[in-house]
Amino acid sequence: MIATESLSKRFPRVTALDRLSVDIAPGVTGLVGANGAGKSTLIKILLGLSPATEGRASVLGLDVATEGAAIRERVGYMPEHDCLPPDVSATEFVVHMARMSGLPATAARERTADTLRHVGLYEERYRPMGGYSTGMKQRVKLAQALVHDPQLVLLDEPTNGLDPVGRDEMLGLIRRVHTDFGISVLVTSHLLGELERTCDHVVVIDGGKLLRSSSTDDFTQSTGSLAVEVTDSDARPDGTAALYAALAGAGLTVRPAGRAADGTPASGRVLLVDVVDDSTYDTVRDAVTDLELGLVRMEQRRHRIAEVFRDEGEGDTPATAPAAAGWGAGRQWAPAAQRDEQNGGAPDAA
Repeated sequence: MIATESLSKRFPRVTALDRLSVDIAPGVTGLVGANGAGKSTLIKILLGLSPATEGRASVLGLDVATEGAAIRERVGYMPEHDCLPPDVSATEFVVHMARMSGLPATAARERTADTLRHVGLYEERYRPMGGYSTGMKQRVKLAQALVHDPQLVLLDEPTNGLDPVGRDEMLGLIRRVHTDFGISVLVTSHLLGELERTCDHVVVIDGGKLLRSSSTDDFTQSTGSLAVEVTDSDARPDGTAALYAALAGAGLTVRPAGRAADGTPASGRVLLVDVVDDSTYDTVRDAVTDLELGLVRMEQRRHRIAEVFRDEGEGDTPATAPAAAGWGAGRQWAPAAQRDEQNGGAPDAA
């Protein structure tokens, strides 16, 4: 779907992309990096809107340097920032964008109705967009990216400004774009948790350079630990603490999914138990039974993407360790201070 080879984009005060080489296959792909990592710059180049300084890139087999117009006919684009005219209804706007993409008037109206229904705005489609909430505006932007039935959509921070409920709904819509309509998706974000729930593949860039490109399954492969969750009982009002003590007393290495500063179990209800052999499962089962607790789940724990980068950062080289260490506890990439100094606030480096 997308291929870049030694792609670079330099501005007077910043290098937005630095010899980036990556291949992106059909499906839902996440492009993740801090603000200033080069995500938006890459999208502009892929759409043929900004020339690369050096290197090559192609989208759907078309050269971005010479076939930008043909690419934009086949690709939908959802911009990050609010760019909707406030005094126009969603129907009028999406119909206009469909016509701009080459659809006849009748087909444009029919496609607009179908697309607005898909994104959940059918009942509100005749209201002026100036009165829309942030979530509704994001849905309009998604609709205009889909209305001409593209082969690929590029979504730039589609969950930006949304509350948790709106974010989950948008992620569900994005996933259905591929599963229901067969349209491939490249979605940018700086929130790792969003991508591991939504994407088949994740591409990580920092400072314009490729850090890693892997399937989500590779990022979140199984660990050597069991995740165990139990219910409380009248006799054991804190079932998690009781099970923790019992498993530790049985010689197992056990820790809470979160740990307090003094090393004692945190307030979370999930315990992580290192698996020694098959007898570990029996020990956990017997402990739960002896304590007369209800077993909510006992399953092989999988990595979270943020943990993978934190672990790699601890043993990485000085050149890449700051990028790995930049992930915050909420799985949001916090850019290093030196990146801000390099960028000098240049918007094109986002």
